[in-house]
Amino acid sequence: MNTERSNGKALAAVFKGHGLPLELLEFPVPKPGPGEILVDISCGTICGSDVHTWHGRRNEPTPCVLGHEIVGRIVSFGKGAPRTDLRGEALREGDRVTWTLAASCGECFFCRKGLPQKCEHLFKYGHTAIAPGREFSGGFAECCILTAGTGVLRLPDELADTLAAPANCAVATVAAAFRLAGLVEDSVVVVIGCGVLGLNACSMAAAAGASQVIGCDLFPAREVAAKGFGATLFATPSGVRDLAREVTNGRGADFVFEFSGANQAVATAISTLRTGGTAVIAGTTMPDTPVALDPNDLVRRMLTLKGLHNYAPSDLVTAVDFLAAQGKRFAYESFAGGNFRLEDINEAFAKASDSAGLRVAVCP
Repeated sequence: MNTERSNGKALAAVFKGHGLPLELLEFPVPKPGPGEILVDISCGTICGSDVHTWHGRRNEPTPCVLGHEIVGRIVSFGKGAPRTDLRGEALREGDRVTWTLAASCGECFFCRKGLPQKCEHLFKYGHTAIAPGREFSGGFAECCILTAGTGVLRLPDELADTLAAPANCAVATVAAAFRLAGLVEDSVVVVIGCGVLGLNACSMAAAAGASQVIGCDLFPAREVAAKGFGATLFATPSGVRDLAREVTNGRGADFVFEFSGANQAVATAISTLRTGGTAVIAGTTMPDTPVALDPNDLVRRMLTLKGLHNYAPSDLVTAVDFLAAQGKRFAYESFAGGNFRLEDINEAFAKASDSAGLRVAVCP
């Protein structure tokens, strides 16, 4: 699609609420304002959070354009828009790019404290109600306006759109988890939850030189997938603590990453750590029953517990570089859930709903 069309309009798939089909509507192609960039979308992949919204399990302001895992090409720059990407490389019209799933102001308390994902003025793509002149704010459309404060990144030619699009969600989040954890080389790493996030964590741990990568999931059938993404061993939650001790002379895991979303998994993560170990909790994003924590155990075993929600712009750079270097080493092709045209957006969502863990692509 080229936004320089004779009628000056472009299509967006508008979500108006649970139970209603996404509706293709035409809007005027906007001109980028101060600090903004206009991008033609070439690919948007359907994240699990999009599916939850579509099913009514997650609430978003409506009407809106869903989708935050996006790849596109730069069409034009607004006044004062950034002309360099997150690596400091020049940005030009026609460049193929992806961008952070959120834009931050860079000036508020949390931005200055190194937590841009908690910006007091945060804007999230695919999670904002449309308004006149602000219709193109999500991935399931022919174009998108990148608002000021968005981290933009040029993509290497060898990285396909369908692999690059999810980088700004699951892969960048996992990159942030490893940044928080520190160096895992020669360490025993446990990954609890072998969905999309956990599989990415297995591959990052393996690529970082972990001596053992133990995948853990309630479903034993996920062992094959975990090992395709770098896990050397696999266990269900009831056995992961003993397995970690078995391969460490009784000590326990050096690092545990929790991506399951189950509160009980947090207790499992803590019990699986060795003295001095570190756990990063990133999967539990919905309120649930509290988890018991013995402060005496925390103190005497000198444990480090870190929580993570979303990521910082630098983590997107790590994610894209990782996929470019390691994407062919691990079973990333197994994530492919098929390509759909924008006109077939409702069929695409139906496919994504029936294909948990796969990334269905929508290509205008």
